[in-house]
Amino acid sequence: MEPAQIAILCAVIAVVFAGLGFGSVRLLDRLRRRDAEAEAARIIEKAQTEGVTLRKEAELQAKEILIQQKASAEREVAKLRKELHDTERQLDKRADSLEQQTEQLRKQEKMTETTQRRLTERIEETNRRNEQLNKMLEEQKSTLYQVSGLSKEQATQKLLDMLDTELATEQGQRIQKFEKNLAETCDAKAKDMLITSVQRYAASHTAETTTSTVDIPNDEMKGRIIGREGRNIRAFEKATGVDVIIDDTPGVVIVSGFDPVRREVARMSLNKLIADGRIHPTRIEELVAETTQEMEGHIQKHGEEAANEVGIPRLNPKIVHLLGRLRFRTSYSQNVLRHSIEVAFISGLIAEEIGLDGDLARRCGLLHDIGKAADHETEGGHPKIGADLLKRYGEGPEVVHAALGHHDDIRIDHPYTVIVAAADAVSASRPGARRESLDRYIKRMEELEAIARSFNGVEHAFAIQAGREVRVIAGAKDTTDASAAKICHDIARAYEEQLTYPGEIKVTVIRESRMTEMAR
Repeated sequence: MEPAQIAILCAVIAVVFAGLGFGSVRLLDRLRRRDAEAEAARIIEKAQTEGVTLRKEAELQAKEILIQQKASAEREVAKLRKELHDTERQLDKRADSLEQQTEQLRKQEKMTETTQRRLTERIEETNRRNEQLNKMLEEQKSTLYQVSGLSKEQATQKLLDMLDTELATEQGQRIQKFEKNLAETCDAKAKDMLITSVQRYAASHTAETTTSTVDIPNDEMKGRIIGREGRNIRAFEKATGVDVIIDDTPGVVIVSGFDPVRREVARMSLNKLIADGRIHPTRIEELVAETTQEMEGHIQKHGEEAANEVGIPRLNPKIVHLLGRLRFRTSYSQNVLRHSIEVAFISGLIAEEIGLDGDLARRCGLLHDIGKAADHETEGGHPKIGADLLKRYGEGPEVVHAALGHHDDIRIDHPYTVIVAAADAVSASRPGARRESLDRYIKRMEELEAIARSFNGVEHAFAIQAGREVRVIAGAKDTTDASAAKICHDIARAYEEQLTYPGEIKVTVIRESRMTEMAR
């Protein structure tokens, strides 16, 4: 074949194949469209079925919700109806109550009107009676004035005088009764407080002596203490101011002296001499001087121990030193420092019993006899000396006043002074506290009273406060104020000349006129 034919043939074949391809494509497209339509129909049908199902479910849910809302609404309505019903009942009750109150108010108003009417009538009746009484009183007054011959002012004054007399008598009787009851009550309470305080504080007592014993190793030491021709014992007694008694008593030497400080210095010095073995006048003077310095330390230590025992801090060092000196001072053989400590404790207990400051009371009690540590160096009694010392060293007014007035020599301005005075008396009167015998005590009191009664013009004499004071009653007819003063002076001088006593004796002469009448 020719090329032209081949080309045509190829072109025809190509056209045929193209037509076949186009036809097959159209056929496939039609088939696909039909399948798609069928699928779409199935989907639509399924969707419609599901839509119906969903619509039915939604309708059911909506019905359930409506039913629930309806039930809730019905409950709310029932609740509201119940509340309304309760409110209506309360309102009904209130209305009934208001009606009852209104009715009661009406009744009360009627009663009030009736009462007011009656009161008005009674007031009018009372006024009429008052007018009648006033007229009668005026008539009676006029009659009384005419009968008694007194004016209104005179009668009033007379009546007031009578009332004053009656009231004064009744007032005096009541005052006496009250004072008697008060004195009995105070006396009983005071005894209870003192007994309680004494029972709560029980202290032992030891009698102080005027001698001290010193042990020696052998009797040969006695000769060495005496020395050649007695020079050692003379030097010792001169340096210490005590008496050394050497007798046949084996193993001891007795040191005697009324000053406890000097006696203690002598005892310590003699012990040092015996231990040292070198006994001659020069060594004696050295040891006595050394012991005297040591004694100052002992005195300070005793004062500090006393303050700590009582529980009183922050004492002036000078006061502490004076307290330590009381350790070597006695009164009727009673150690003054132990006495002061005991007074401090008893004062504190009494103060606590009556609600006062126990610490301040103990301070007052401990320092009340501080003047005895310096009364041999200063003129005056130990109360005034002690008060001056305490005031100088910065103690408070309560402590100063307690030292000054614990023997009732002044007017009492502080309660602690009375407490200390009571505690001082308790401590001094304890059995065994002071060694003076009863017979000797009574004899001394009788002697004081007898000397006072021996003077002309003296009616009575009374020794009080353990012989510290004598009160003399002078007759008003036999003496004058000037002669009474002379009697007081003469009695004091007679005591100084005829008696030996510790401290001071206060003489008080009382001259008075006494009138007595009996009311029957």
